[in-house]
Amino acid sequence: MANREALRELQSRLASRLQTARTEGVQAGWLAVEAAGRNYLFPLTQAGEIFPYAATQAVPYTQDWFLGVANLRGGLFGVVDLASYVSGQPPAQRSDAGRAESRLVALNSLLEVNCALLIDRLAGLRNTEAFVASGAAPDGSPDYFGSGYTDASGAYWQEINLQTLSQQPQFLSISA
Repeated sequence: MANREALRELQSRLASRLQTARTEGVQAGWLAVEAAGRNYLFPLTQAGEIFPYAATQAVPYTQDWFLGVANLRGGLFGVVDLASYVSGQPPAQRSDAGRAESRLVALNSLLEVNCALLIDRLAGLRNTEAFVASGAAPDGSPDYFGSGYTDASGAYWQEINLQTLSQQPQFLSISA
C-alpha cells in the first residue's frame, strides 16, 4: 500500500515537473525510464503523457512486441513493449509488483502516431548536467538510438529518438 502511494506521488511529481519544464523552459531534456534492466532517455519534446499500466486488448496476428491496444483517456493507442522491441525477444512476464511500477509513455501527439511504450519504471527527469560523459551510440545500434550518456554513478543511459523510432518501417509494421 505504501509503495503504491509512493509511486503515485512520484508520478504526480514527474507530471508536475514535466508540465513546468514545458511551460517555463526548465533545462530538463529527457524523461528517464528503465526497461528490462536497461536505462533509456526519451526527449521531453517527443514524449507525451504518462499513464499507469493498463490492460491491453490483444490484436491477432501481430508481432510479439506489439501488446495490443489500450483506451487511454478516451484515445485508442497501440501498446509496444519497449524492451521486447529493442531486444527482439518475446516480452517478459511481469509480476503484480512489476505491473504496479510499469508505465505507458505515450508518444507526443505531434508525432502523429497513437502509440504508447510500455516501460518497467520511471526514473525521473534528466538534463545534461546529470551526466559526466557522453558519446555516439554503439556501433550497429538501430537508427533511433541517439547519444549514450554515463552518469556520476557509472550507469549508462541510451537516448531513444522517439520521432525516428515512430518512423521505422519495422515499428510501423506490426503484422506478424
